[in-house]
Amino acid sequence: MIDVTAETEKQPLIFQRADPYMYFHTDGYYYFTASVPEYDRIELRRSWTITGLANAEPCVIWHKHAEGPMSWHVWAPEIHFINGKWFIYFAAGQAESPWYIRTWILECDSPDPFAGEWKEKGPLIPEWDSFQLDTTVFEHAGSLYTVWAQKSKERTENSCLYIARMPNPYTIEYPQVMISRPEYEWECRGFKVNEGPSVIKRNGRIFITYSASATDATYCIGLLSAGDSSDLLDKNSWKKSPEPVYTTDAAKGIFGPGHSCFTTDRSGKEDILVYHARPYADVDLNFALYDPNRHTWVKHFSWDKSGFPVFQ
Repeated sequence: MIDVTAETEKQPLIFQRADPYMYFHTDGYYYFTASVPEYDRIELRRSWTITGLANAEPCVIWHKHAEGPMSWHVWAPEIHFINGKWFIYFAAGQAESPWYIRTWILECDSPDPFAGEWKEKGPLIPEWDSFQLDTTVFEHAGSLYTVWAQKSKERTENSCLYIARMPNPYTIEYPQVMISRPEYEWECRGFKVNEGPSVIKRNGRIFITYSASATDATYCIGLLSAGDSSDLLDKNSWKKSPEPVYTTDAAKGIFGPGHSCFTTDRSGKEDILVYHARPYADVDLNFALYDPNRHTWVKHFSWDKSGFPVFQ
């Protein structure tokens, strides 16, 4: 059965769900979570097919606190299954200080994340305290790693990308290493931003897509790559593509694509990009985060002769 078709790719899959994360688990379900427009809760949905997620019933597994930490701007949850447990990494601020954004973790030890209890595991604490969000994790060569966006010590950009090893799913091992900072013009439109990292391993390399610039039509996807036998904690192992790899396509009605992740079809043979975008260009940059119409889209992508992904 063909799930994601050319027609599917022409329109949003799930409306008003930004920062999407989709995970195909060994139980045969596709799991999905994302930022909701109210930024007040974390939802899960699941389906046997990718397109079935559009009409799957959302299950609220956590709600923001009334005050203090985790009480405002609940953003970009990701669900991961690590060592027999479920984890959700998400960003949240405080009602008293909405932009005091940090990464937090939920844990569930039930095989069924819809039936089990989700417990607050606490914050994921980086080497220094500053604006932090969009945490992802991946395993490579027997080690667990995390990649996330954070304001640098110098605070010269809105956010840069960092990597670190994790001794367990809720601890960062120091030192953390910066692997990308906004430097090209296309990374600095409106704001100097590198955020929303996502990892895919193919063709002897580890690729990280990330989002750059402001969350309007200038938002776009960049690409980092490293050899899979290289030292991932050496910043020199990572090479940045000098041009964005996925940008606004006005002819297709896709504006500001970003915050991507990856999945496959049920055979595991077809790679699929999951991302959010708006269906129009005009948005007030001062209120762009509160425009609810960042929708989840999906599309097949291919690989070029050099083994690099081709999205556009």
